[in-house]
Amino acid sequence: MAPKAFDETITEEASEGGWRIVVAGGGTGGHLFPGIAIAEAFRKRFPKTVCRFVSVGTRIEREALAHAGFALETIRSRGLKGKGIWRQIKGLMELPFGLGQSIRILKRLSPHVVIGVGGYAAGPVCLAAWMLRIPLALQEQNSELGLTNKLLLPLADRLYLSFPSPLQNHPRARLTGNPVRSGFLQTPRRLPQNGAPFTVLVCGGSQGAKAINTAVMEAMDIIGDRIRLIHQTGNLDEERVKAHYSDRRLSVEVSAFIRDMATAYAESDLVVCRAGASTIAEITVSGKPAILIPFPHAAGDHQRKNALALVEAGAAECILESDLTGAVLAERIRYSMSHPDALAAMAEASRKLGRPDAADRIVQDIVELRKSVV
Repeated sequence: MAPKAFDETITEEASEGGWRIVVAGGGTGGHLFPGIAIAEAFRKRFPKTVCRFVSVGTRIEREALAHAGFALETIRSRGLKGKGIWRQIKGLMELPFGLGQSIRILKRLSPHVVIGVGGYAAGPVCLAAWMLRIPLALQEQNSELGLTNKLLLPLADRLYLSFPSPLQNHPRARLTGNPVRSGFLQTPRRLPQNGAPFTVLVCGGSQGAKAINTAVMEAMDIIGDRIRLIHQTGNLDEERVKAHYSDRRLSVEVSAFIRDMATAYAESDLVVCRAGASTIAEITVSGKPAILIPFPHAAGDHQRKNALALVEAGAAECILESDLTGAVLAERIRYSMSHPDALAAMAEASRKLGRPDAADRIVQDIVELRKSVV
């Protein structure tokens, strides 16, 4: 289906007290969800805001943006990092096409600002914004700049950082925290209730994590039906996980992707998950204790660094994937079940690390940025 045209009626409406913004990039939830959070914050503050996301159109992008009520326009783009030489060449050959598409889209939309959220699709759109002299802001989720943001930084008017970093001394950088979607700010926390089952949420990121899925299945073989388990598996592992629980007649809530993650967090007593920046932001804003299993191949080992920061604050435990087994995980879960005071202390420490105002702070700074460049 062709993307909806940005017609004159919409443009005129947005010009009367609203904003026209383009969010560039995505690909995974870690990049996409902060972009959605910023767009929601703009829409809340300026109800006539018109926002378009521009990316390659992955499944998670289409589903998450449709659920959030934002339109998506697609371009051609390929990743370069960690690819073989021939795939890198193909990626470079795609760049002129993606750049041309981006220029045409931005000329048609005439946005007040372009916000790059990382991922390879952000590159052509942000480069086009710079060429067209449209204010450009970058939002970095991790403690170290991703490749796309690193390459775009010299062109950007703003860089929004999620973690303290030497880069926060850069004259165009602002330390804001990592934005989370509005649902996490609106969903009330569930208080523990006598007689309610101990609820564990498992989420290996928007794309799932086979190692975590396997360990959780083995842990459930040990724990049995004494807990309520909400298990997000990712698309590639859903059927395998469902079959395992079915064979053992365990009643588990299994899905490839949880759309309403805010409610899933609210209903959980403990979260078992990766340690990506967006996941960390959601956990802490929700005030949830966690068992973190960092992705061992993350750039700059940033997931392990994220996890250790929460461990040092008393907000989480960490199991390295090399040490992960079903027995180890079952032991940690059972300890949490039997020590509610320790679990409550972790939850409070987690809540204190949350930055619920991150998206609002970014919106306010972009408003100030526009005043300075107009």
